[in-house]
Amino acid sequence: MALPEAFFARPAAVVARELLGADLVSTVGGKRVVARIVESEAYIGPDDDASHANARLGRTLRNEAMFGPPGIAYVYRIYGIHWCLNVVTDTIGHPAAVLVRAATPIEGSAVAALRRGGRPEVELMRGPGNLCSALGVTGALNFHSFDRAPLQLVAGRAVPESGVERGPRIGITRAADQPFRFWVRGEPSVSRPR
Repeated sequence: MALPEAFFARPAAVVARELLGADLVSTVGGKRVVARIVESEAYIGPDDDASHANARLGRTLRNEAMFGPPGIAYVYRIYGIHWCLNVVTDTIGHPAAVLVRAATPIEGSAVAALRRGGRPEVELMRGPGNLCSALGVTGALNFHSFDRAPLQLVAGRAVPESGVERGPRIGITRAADQPFRFWVRGEPSVSRPR
């Protein structure tokens, strides 16, 4: 069963932590791939210097989804090549989201591997661009609600606090020191363990 809107209607840092262990179910292109989220990163709103919707940037065509209702996808391209998948959180009008940084395949590994050029299973969804490629996520899913196909977020397996690591975000230059990255301790699919 899909996660309810109330799950997403909370601060981004709370949702980022709670997404660990949740499952992404992709049926893009009629091919089923299920991935368990093992790493996420919160972007908490207009006062977050690293956010695409920081107050200095304002509302733009690119970040419009971030202002939408909680529980929709914000999908954008990085470096003009890789798609990145975010989960919109908080409330309508407050631009906050969680970047899904890494997952581990639990169903449909062969499909994911084909989409990723035959990479080893541990590398299939390590990093946000790889994750999107393995799941078939593109900009066509921007604004997509996670309560329906072809991309759903469903309850998976809860991760206890003892199994969670927290640290600074990576791959950014502004506000990189903020401890808004969460990952499952010891999970080999995490993009960077520390």
